Amino acid sequence: MLKVNNVELKYGNFVAVKNLSFTIKPGEIFGLLGTNGAGKTTTFRVIMGLLEPSKGEVLFFDDQVGYHNVDEIGYMIEERSLLTKITVKELLMYFGQLKSMDKELINERLDYWLDYFNITEYKNKLIKELSKGNQQKIQFISAIINDPKLLVLDEPFSGLDPINTDLFVKTIRKFQEEGKMIVFSSHQLDHVESFCERIVVLEKGQAIIEGEINQVKKDFKKLTINIKANLDLDYLKTIPGVYKVINNSDKISVKIESEAYIDGVFEYVKSCDNVTLFDVEQASLSEIFIERVGGKREEV
Repeated sequence: MLKVNNVELKYGNFVAVKNLSFTIKPGEIFGLLGTNGAGKTTTFRVIMGLLEPSKGEVLFFDDQVGYHNVDEIGYMIEERSLLTKITVKELLMYFGQLKSMDKELINERLDYWLDYFNITEYKNKLIKELSKGNQQKIQFISAIINDPKLLVLDEPFSGLDPINTDLFVKTIRKFQEEGKMIVFSSHQLDHVESFCERIVVLEKGQAIIEGEINQVKKDFKKLTINIKANLDLDYLKTIPGVYKVINNSDKISVKIESEAYIDGVFEYVKSCDNVTLFDVEQASLSEIFIERVGGKREEV
């Protein structure tokens, strides 16, 4: 288990992370989100023991996290950090030995993952000779070669096509089933919704959204009603609780302030002709993120 307890980290007088707390259990994929500069990378470094917090503590299975835990942690950073003038094998031998692995085990696991990602022919190729997508695969393998208990993934799907994204997804799910702890960060919030049960959203180093995604959506209150019918859009906008009407190519999306206004919209729609759809859905995580984070920035 990973516990982050009231962590604060300062660079001089600048507070990069403030009063941050969360817990990640084995077998959990935890979403850590935020805009660029919100404090995600600093938080990653703190929970891996690369930076010591100014206040608070990070516990890795009830022990203060530190450099002694490096062999049990894997980290895939957003920017590619590969040594491009050496071969795939040489690179993974280097990274594996940094994790205290012997060469035989590194080679065994490298062969397994190269085969899994359908790139066995690149084992003795220079990194710079690989496509961006295949370099992303090698970077991913470098993060998991040591079979870590804690895996930190920052934008893991960057540069991948749908087929390879699916391979990454299956791998992450495999690690979850094995009881690994996974910290997942992505600007593609549909992936976050599909992976994570709990999230923390940072803005200026502070958590402005936190908790189970289902509860976050419930607390947001705003809903969308998708409708297919012969509607008067101008009249729709006058119904109490309606704050936005979107005319999509295949349906009308009506944004309402809360579930208390569903009946009012329904009463109008049932009087219309050719009604084939009336579906109420919660706000997407992307919608919540934009409103909450954007709202915080407008306050500045």
